[in-house]
Order: sequence, then structure tokens, then C-alpha cells
Amino acid sequence: MRRNSRSGPARRPAQRLTHRPARRLGPVGVVGIAAFGLLAAGCSDSLASPTAESSEAIGTSAPPTTASAPATTEAAPATTQAAPTTEPTDTTDATDATDTTAVDTGGGEARPDSDIAWEELQPGIDEAMVEVPLDHDDPDGEQIEIYMIRHQADPARRIGVLFVNPGGPGYGGSILAEQAEFIYGPDLLASFDIIGFDPRGTGLSEPSIDCVDDYDPFFGIETGPDDDAEDAQLQNVAAFFAQSCVNRSGDLLPFVGTASAATDIDAIRQALGEEQVSYFGWSYGTQLGATWVSMFPDTVRAAVLDGAVDPTVGRIDGLVQQAAGFDSSLSTFLADCSSDIDCAFHNDGDAEGAFADLLVQLERTDIPTAPGRPNVTQGVFELAVAQALYSDLSWPELAQALADASTGDGAGVLALYDSYYGRFPDGGYGDELEAYFAITCADDPSAGGDAGLAEAIERRDDFEAASPRIGTSAAYEVLICASFPAGSLGDGDPEVEITGDGAGPVVVVGNTGDPATPFEGSRRMADSLEEGVFVEVEANVHTAYGLNSCIDDAIDTYLVELVVPDGLRC
Repeated sequence: MRRNSRSGPARRPAQRLTHRPARRLGPVGVVGIAAFGLLAAGCSDSLASPTAESSEAIGTSAPPTTASAPATTEAAPATTQAAPTTEPTDTTDATDATDTTAVDTGGGEARPDSDIAWEELQPGIDEAMVEVPLDHDDPDGEQIEIYMIRHQADPARRIGVLFVNPGGPGYGGSILAEQAEFIYGPDLLASFDIIGFDPRGTGLSEPSIDCVDDYDPFFGIETGPDDDAEDAQLQNVAAFFAQSCVNRSGDLLPFVGTASAATDIDAIRQALGEEQVSYFGWSYGTQLGATWVSMFPDTVRAAVLDGAVDPTVGRIDGLVQQAAGFDSSLSTFLADCSSDIDCAFHNDGDAEGAFADLLVQLERTDIPTAPGRPNVTQGVFELAVAQALYSDLSWPELAQALADASTGDGAGVLALYDSYYGRFPDGGYGDELEAYFAITCADDPSAGGDAGLAEAIERRDDFEAASPRIGTSAAYEVLICASFPAGSLGDGDPEVEITGDGAGPVVVVGNTGDPATPFEGSRRMADSLEEGVFVEVEANVHTAYGLNSCIDDAIDTYLVELVVPDGLRC
């Protein structure tokens, strides 16, 4: 989901380990994608409507690269073919070959035999590729590769496997295992082989979603059109992006939905030889996790869904909820700033009025930043503000950026925007944005075509009502999915009813001031699950793990000891 995606645990990971060379991935600290309502500073009014033949004519030259993947002499990890997963809850197909990294557990739970060919990154951390069917309905057909990293448990205390996913969608999860020492508590580290995998189409999994080489030709486009000409330009850019995705990744697009990724989890489980596994997901990772526990309940040992999405609403209504959540968080920030004389955007106690003045200013003209850098447009401004609203720890930075913008200096706002999209210092981006839209749209393939376009335009008023100040970028996200040609996303994954029937207790965490996955939506996730256990955390931040010992201890204890934190408030 759009702004679900600045997700993952609150602890900040350290630098990446040196391992196989990778395509350029966005910064770890920005585990978040959002609306595309941003692109196109540099798009002219004459941007042509794309076709299958012409869509690569614009915005496809690779950005100059001054940063590269870490140098390495290691070969890519060998690929293991996972046992085909064709029936949910089937636990009988585990492979019988031997895991070459199996060790004497010294009292802990021994690793089952497995044919996965793990390759060491450093002591206790290894990587592997696993083959899974592109189409799980055709297990003998084309195969794709899922990349994963394992942080090994203490052999004396090993319980089993814990799958982790940071959200997005569009971000790989391997980093959460690679940097496990900086993220999880000592009991989790000792008790589980923590496995982070890059969901199909993302990260180092092969193939990956690829749409355009350069986002900048789309940077900063006006996402709230004031007239027919601006509306036509908006639709033109959205159509170009969508057609480019079809041109470059069309064979993969119909198979990157959430249900396919959930089935990959079960395929990996079988390849590991495990009868049951545990799961810890953040943000969109809660949608993936809830789908998995509902499809394969017999394989679930325990599951935690932190910053849970609302499974009771459709894609567009969910985005409207998010827009309202961000607007509410903006109001909280402005009220706090107005009451704090030390807030850089205090404005004599009227931060709300100063913010309104900035919006009026942006209606008239863009705000300059620095020579050679894009100006701050309305689209850039919306996403920059949203970036800082993920956590109240970012409020001082937002206040200073707004204060500077009020005096004509947009550099701070642009820095927030760059952080939001994971822009590299050389101006380039990773592939996460493309994967985000591919997965989001594949989960709702009916969104494309003429009917989807008409609905996207009709629903703009809903976004403006939910978030009159920063809601247009969310509405533009709907337009992106609507711009995929009819049929280009295939039939999509089958819709999975979120029930968790037979999975046992699933812990769901909701923050009272979470803008991206609003509190009541997280509560509805718990209510939708047969044995959902809701934990309330009082915090103005997206996702809870890593905030304080109350929530960390509760999650760690549940995952390790299966002690359910029923009724807990932190």
C-alpha cells in the first residue's frame, strides 16, 4: 500500500555486508515507497501518449552512476528448486536432501534436512537462491528465483525459522536478516534462523520489475490538476509509466501479487524441510503475512503483524483511509508546533496558518532549492511532508524545512522528498518504486483499462475530502494503476479472504497515531483473524517494534515462548 511502505523496525540498520553484486537498491533507512505523485519536473506539455513501441522514448537513459554495489569476488549463490506448492496447508512435500550448512544444535531444535545450497556471507550469516514457479498453477512451467539471507540461530537454543518482511510492497526483505543484530532482541536472535527474502519481482530476486531507467523526467508533476490541460498531462505521464512497465516486465506483471508471494513462503518452507515456521511482518508485510496465515494455516507456528493494514476495505478505500491518516498526523504536528515556542515553524503560535500560506505560495510558483537541483513543486511538497509524518522523531526536521521554505529556500523540503523515494546522492534511484506499483496494481488487475480510469478520476473528490492539504498524490496513485492497459496484469492473484482460520493466535500491533496504517484499520485486521490478538501502542509513528521495551518484550516473548500478550497496551 502507498504509505504503508516506509516500514520495518524502528532500529536503524548499519551498513550492508559485502556480498554478491546487486542492482542498485534504495537506502535501507527508507523502507518505504509511496505515491508517484512526484514525477516529472522536466516533463513538457508535449509529452506524447505512450504506446508499446514508443514508451521508451522518454525517461529511459540511465542516470550517471558514481556509487556502485560493493566489490566482491564471490559468485552468485547456487539456486535450489523449491518443492512445488499447489495446495494450501499441504505440509507433506518437504525435500529430503541434506542442508550443507546443518550443524549440531547442541540441545536446540535441529535443522531438518534440506537441499538449499547456502553460501556464507560471514560467520553465522549466509545467502541462497530458491527456484519457485512463475505461475504456481503451473508448477512445471517457467521458474523464477527468490533471493534470501539467513541469520543463524544459536545451535543450543534454536527453535526454528522466523520469516521477516519489511513491507512496501516493493522492498526486499533480505536486509532484515542481513542486519538482524541491529534489529531484533537477543532472544529472537538466539532462538530463530531469521530468514529475510526478497519477494518475487523485488531486490535481488530474479527477474525483477523494471519500468524506466530514470524517474527524473517525471519528477514533481502536478498531482492536483486545475484545468483540463493539466489533467491531460497527468494522465499522459501515468500512462507512459504504466506502458513502460508492460514493455519491460510484462511477462512478470501478472504473477507478482500478494497471494503468489505468500505461496512462495510456503515453497521456501518446504525447501527448508520445516513443518511449521514463524513470521514477523511490518506494514504491507502484514498483508502478506495475513494472506499467508489464511492460505497455509497448518504451517503457522506464530505470527506478528506490526502496523497492520485494514483487510476489510478495497485498494482505493484503503488509500483514502491513509490520506485521512496523514492529514490527521499533519494536524497533530502543526498543533504541537504552535504550542512549542522552540519549534522552528512556530509562527507566533499559528503553524497551521503558516502552512496554509505555503500551500498558497506553491499554487503561484515553485520554491527554488539549489543550483542544478529540482525546485519544490506541490507534488514534491506533499510527499516531503508525508515523509516526515511517519514518525514524530522527524517533526523537528520537518519544522525547519517548512520554516526555510517560507523564506524561499526549498532545500530542506527536497531533502525530505529525496529520502522518501530513496534517491541516491548521484540523483539515481533503485527499482523499488517500479516494484511497488507492479505489486499493488497486480493485486487489483481490474483497476486497469477504461473503467478503472473513469473510477480513478471520479474518486479524486474522496481524496480531497479526506486530506485537503496533502491528498492529491494518493489520488494520483490510483491513476497509475488505472493506466495499465486492460489485460496487461492478467487475471491477477485470486483474492484471499483474511481469516486465519486454524492458524492459532496471531498478534496484531497498532499505533494510536500511525498515519500510514491507521489504528482502527489495524484493529480490524485483528478482528478479521480467527484468533487475532490486538496490542495497542500509544505512539505517533508507523510500526512499533523497536520503540520501547514494553512492545519489544511482548513480541519477543510471544515469538519465543508463545505467550500471548492479550489486552496489552504500551
